[in-house]
Amino acid sequence: MNPLSLDGKRVLLTQASDFMGPALREVFVELGANVITDEGPLDNPSRPDALIQQAGHIDVMLVNLGIPAPSTPAADVSQDEWCSAFAHMVDPLQRLVKAVLPQMTARGSGKIVLIGSASALRGIRRASTYSAARGAQLAYIQSVGIEVAPKKVQVNAIAQNYVDNPTYFPAEVQTNPVFQEKLKREVPLGRLVSAREDAMFAAYLASPAADCFVGQVFPVCGGWITR
Repeated sequence: MNPLSLDGKRVLLTQASDFMGPALREVFVELGANVITDEGPLDNPSRPDALIQQAGHIDVMLVNLGIPAPSTPAADVSQDEWCSAFAHMVDPLQRLVKAVLPQMTARGSGKIVLIGSASALRGIRRASTYSAARGAQLAYIQSVGIEVAPKKVQVNAIAQNYVDNPTYFPAEVQTNPVFQEKLKREVPLGRLVSAREDAMFAAYLASPAADCFVGQVFPVCGGWITR
């Protein structure tokens, strides 16, 4: 028996066409999951709850939220930029979790996996807005994770960087010699983590094999945060 089997599990995947969405869908389907995808923005306050209600029974929720990362110097960050980052990445997370938890806690089973960012774990120049929003995500997951653990619901996060995906590392970036040198210099792995490697780890966290993890943040970044 495959310990990562997700046969028959109903999995909700947000922002399915962006960031890690395509890789997550492919891997979870391969492992037997029934993947319910949503591709629309979730910044409208009423959408997350409506999405959960429409999806019905959810065994696993993959919160995949990504935006093009602003690169504004901290002194020049506008209120609109700051609020937009939180509106697209932090507020939907809280609303999605709030909407899905009642059914999971009532059953005494469920998994929530956030696809977050290691930018919250190591300082990056000109990334204050993005890093702050990603940091809020991780703090929220840690708190909720320990709160619902006694109800047999596991909530965890992947904090990633230097993972192959079209939102942050499109082809034109990857083929740039400057980026290639930066990759060798800053990432001990010496390459991008593949989308499949990352998605397989998400599948592990969503499987019964990972029932012991609660409120934890797992860096997936080729060793970048250790440099």
